[in-house]
Amino acid sequence: MNEAFPSWLEAAILTACLGAIGASTARARLRAFAWGMTFTSAAAGCALLACVQYYWFSGTDPGVVDDWQSRFLGDRLLALDDLSAAMVPAVALLHWVTAFATPRARMRRFSYTWSLAALALRLALFSCRDVRLLVALLTVEAALPGFELRAQRRAPRVYAVHLGVFAILLIVGACGLGSSSTSSHWGVPVVAAAVLIRCGAIPFHCWVTDWIENASSGIGLLFVAPLSGIYALARLVVPSASDNLLRAIVALGVLTAIYAGALAVVQREARRLLAYLVISGGALVLVGFGLHTRLSITGALCLWFSTLLSIGGFGLAIRALEARFGPLALVAHRGLYDHAPTLAVCFLLTGLAGVGFPGTLGFIATELVVESALHAGPVVGLGVVAATALGGVAVVRAYLLLFTGARHASPIALGIGPRERAALLIVAALILGGGLFPHAGVAGRQRAATALLDARAALHPLPARDARR
Repeated sequence: MNEAFPSWLEAAILTACLGAIGASTARARLRAFAWGMTFTSAAAGCALLACVQYYWFSGTDPGVVDDWQSRFLGDRLLALDDLSAAMVPAVALLHWVTAFATPRARMRRFSYTWSLAALALRLALFSCRDVRLLVALLTVEAALPGFELRAQRRAPRVYAVHLGVFAILLIVGACGLGSSSTSSHWGVPVVAAAVLIRCGAIPFHCWVTDWIENASSGIGLLFVAPLSGIYALARLVVPSASDNLLRAIVALGVLTAIYAGALAVVQREARRLLAYLVISGGALVLVGFGLHTRLSITGALCLWFSTLLSIGGFGLAIRALEARFGPLALVAHRGLYDHAPTLAVCFLLTGLAGVGFPGTLGFIATELVVESALHAGPVVGLGVVAATALGGVAVVRAYLLLFTGARHASPIALGIGPRERAALLIVAALILGGGLFPHAGVAGRQRAATALLDARAALHPLPARDARR
């Protein structure tokens, strides 16, 4: 590798791996926290530098000619491109803020070994281009949470059945992706079915609610918020899928988004609300990819990034509330604003950002998807609008029930600590900053959308209508 330009991506992955090994040997709670935060911070810093390095050289990687991957593996299997350059530091940031915001009361339940191992795995996954390695990484990532459920002494039956089927379909479908003839790509629909299971599309959504309810709050959030199935969709399905298959994905995505949004409105527990917002957000991203126009894919990529940050911040706010007030039932007004005003503001901001509130990072992303959906047809367009509206109603309803109404009396201070406040404010700043200055992010996502459509055009000499809109 060129000595003047170190590969920060590889350094991030190796740092996370070393941190996971070291954290597994730490017995004391505070020592595990110090070790985990040190290596999580280092890995996140390297991931950010990898992104800066990629964009600094205008989308070229200075280390691709002579690097250790090519030297020892025969090919460069892990590398950034326009699709992954923004998602890699976003995933690393999510792991960092989750670990940093872990309150002392939750340190025993939050495994820094699991978090660092999952971070290394996801950094490799989101930078992987090789089909076989990508399938292997997705399968391993789906298997890790089973150990978390057993550690929490929860029955992993629902999760194991759904993600087991996902892994089988993914492996079987990948065997049919290597043909050069588009007519014989029999594996594409099979991989698409696996992706729909991983994204929680109906009728395969129940594993998401089961996982979030039974896993520890931090680990549960880290698994669902990155929407890893979307990366598999972009790499394995969109370039090769037929127009009919993509239309089916759009139809199922709209139906899932409306269904999840409607259920979010009537939820009686905060964790289940979070689960249905995750399902609805992922479904809208599916719709954007399924419409396969430049505008829709750009919107889907922006919405993917926005959903990761907004759901991450929303989940952290719920986690901080649970650490102080226990399980959050959405059945009566609790009046918690006086005790945790910062949490109240971050809860509302991150929740509304996930449904495209003006001035937030999700606004421009949602607008692009809505406009593309309206071009596709009134039914699709109205479905996307209805799903976002239902999500907004659900967030506002939860905010009113948790933070307004009756006054909550407590003999002890229940405000959040400096680490939790700092983590939530970082997420809030990114959400507002991206909403006020969206141009750079949208331009980068548009280049990724163009690259995806170019890859699709290479396999489809007669691209679908509006493929170059």
